[in-house]
Amino acid sequence: MKVLKVPARTIAVFVLPCLVLYVCLVFMPIAVSFYTGLLQWDGITGAKFVGLANFKTMFTSDPIFWPAVRHTLLYAVASMLEIPLCLWMAIMLSRHVKKGNTLVSIYFTPVILSIVIIGQLWKTIYNPVSAGGMLNGVLVALGLDSWTHNWLTEPKIAMFALYFVSLWQYFGYHLLIQYTGVQNIPDEIYEAAKIDGADGFKADLHITLPLIVPIFKVSLVLAFIGSLQAFELVMVMTGGGPAHATDVISTHMYNSSFLSLKYGYGSAIAAFLVILCLICTVIINTVMGKLERKFS
Repeated sequence: MKVLKVPARTIAVFVLPCLVLYVCLVFMPIAVSFYTGLLQWDGITGAKFVGLANFKTMFTSDPIFWPAVRHTLLYAVASMLEIPLCLWMAIMLSRHVKKGNTLVSIYFTPVILSIVIIGQLWKTIYNPVSAGGMLNGVLVALGLDSWTHNWLTEPKIAMFALYFVSLWQYFGYHLLIQYTGVQNIPDEIYEAAKIDGADGFKADLHITLPLIVPIFKVSLVLAFIGSLQAFELVMVMTGGGPAHATDVISTHMYNSSFLSLKYGYGSAIAAFLVILCLICTVIINTVMGKLERKFS
């Protein structure tokens, strides 16, 4: 096959503008955020260079920071729990449902709704019975009065209530990804496996799962990294309360930057979040890369 030889200068003409634009839009704000994290600054008046003081305070004397990190990581891990279920449903829909596309589209509906709308909807559902809360109302109607809670105001429960809403919203998103991956596996492979005696669960175990690993990895990375950046849903439903019980890294960053007017400190938290996302992405890619090589 002939390889078209293109001069390096021609490649640079087409690639360089996009590369410069990408660096300016992606890496420059990150670099500025890292630098701002070295300042004692309220975002308005003069800034004072304090070196790593903000990072030292963040790691050693901020009582909200480490709980927020724990909430964020749990949020991210919880978001990954539904992906195996999505894969199982994708396989079932692909094998046994004629109009699987229609069902996947219905499951996808929450994804296209605004997070603000979803937050307000679930706040209403979580309300006490006296305020018309549907969940508590159903529990009372079933005689399960002891199961009723103030879902968003009890510190030990509020975070789990947020996890559930996030899982509900993105279930269709990951189902669509897994379903598309399963649909793209050629039927000829299954027909050949059927001749060799591999059908049903055995075919899924030895064909579907190995071939779906790259798609599974994409879904895991999107779920995990997206959850590390969770902000809107928490702000709409709880604002980080009660008593910081639902604070995540991004809400703590927002409150520090714009409510406490510690813009430099908030930038330090943002820098930590960027590093955390990079580390988690590398870990997931490494683990899933080993799985891909194992099954290839």
